[in-house]
Amino acid sequence: MLRRAFALSIALALVALPAATAEAAAKKRPQIRHVLYVGNNWDGTADVIQPRKLRRIARINIVPDLAERIKEIESDPERLGYFLAIRQEVGEGHDQLVDDMFSSHNGRVLYVSRPSLADVVAINLRTRGIIWRTRVDGNRSDHMAISPDGTRLLVSASTEKVVDVLDTKTGAIVARIPSGDQPHENNFSQDGTRVFHASIGTVFTALDEPIFDKSKGVRVFEIIDTSDWHVIRKIDMGQKLDEFGQPDMSGAVRPMALAPGERYVYFQVSFFHGFVEYDLREDRVTRLAHLPQSEESKQKRREDYLLDSAHHGLAMNPSGTKLCAAGTMSDYAAIVKRASFDHTIAAHGSKPYWATNSRGGAYCFVSFSGDDAVAAISYRKAKEIGRVQVGDHPQRMRMGTVRAGLLGTKKRP
Repeated sequence: MLRRAFALSIALALVALPAATAEAAAKKRPQIRHVLYVGNNWDGTADVIQPRKLRRIARINIVPDLAERIKEIESDPERLGYFLAIRQEVGEGHDQLVDDMFSSHNGRVLYVSRPSLADVVAINLRTRGIIWRTRVDGNRSDHMAISPDGTRLLVSASTEKVVDVLDTKTGAIVARIPSGDQPHENNFSQDGTRVFHASIGTVFTALDEPIFDKSKGVRVFEIIDTSDWHVIRKIDMGQKLDEFGQPDMSGAVRPMALAPGERYVYFQVSFFHGFVEYDLREDRVTRLAHLPQSEESKQKRREDYLLDSAHHGLAMNPSGTKLCAAGTMSDYAAIVKRASFDHTIAAHGSKPYWATNSRGGAYCFVSFSGDDAVAAISYRKAKEIGRVQVGDHPQRMRMGTVRAGLLGTKKRP
């Protein structure tokens, strides 16, 4: 009996050992918090928002090296010319100091593109110092994307007709993807094997009437193979819209949203109050979603549109049943049913300029850049459920991670 009791105690200890080891490992594993990063373009800061409570927990200075960068720019006539042109033509009289941002998967680093400084920086979220800095090709950096595995960062180099591919660990440019004029939006496929990219052309010229459309330059929608970063498919959306019976619509693809399965892509184009549905399998435009235009915007000439953006900001809920659209020139955000394109105006505010989903996709966040605010909109209720004030001129927002204990986040006991 004693031998059996001893054997039983040993067996129980062996059973308990893996559980105890797993519990200990779980305690050692870094705790991650999911937050919303909001880029305040004119401030040169990023606000870190607790997404459930819509509460700002930190503000990060994205340009701690600004004086040094300005000194470099002023010593180079070409760079200074671009710097001043960006301020006047794109920044509405302001320097563009923060455009796009993504956090590393481990919650330690924030990668940010800084348009007026023509670079990308990796910022340590503990020290808030710059880990590495990379000058993009040309003289302006723009929209970005991060690969699903977190190892590659895409940055549109606006003035060079190229997308730079960066190693997130070192900041080194490891590849370059050819594009059209003013490369803009980038989106990885869910499995990371492809990139959907679009260039928008010279949106800051005054030649905005359809007759002058070709003056905008080459605008192209591309699908890219990430195994070696070559373009496997190139689409002229202006031509495709013409074939659909809309010869006067711009082919400049702005923000986009991919439906589940990635057969259909939805995207906004310059000057259009709504968005386009495109069937990638059949290679054609299938529908247009016409959304309301405010009386004030109806009085505006095309030249008065902000960088040709009638609408700028589009997201889709995870189930693929609804879209969230930022009506930039009409000062609203709308929830649109995908099946019918029926819409509900869900929020109002000045100059909405981006839309992105919450982590689980129940909510859509919309930046109202003219109000220095971000609104949270429920897909299910099709209405605003909260709003938080942020810094000067918020544009791009991205859900991301941060290590617990950093930036005002708490560790679990």
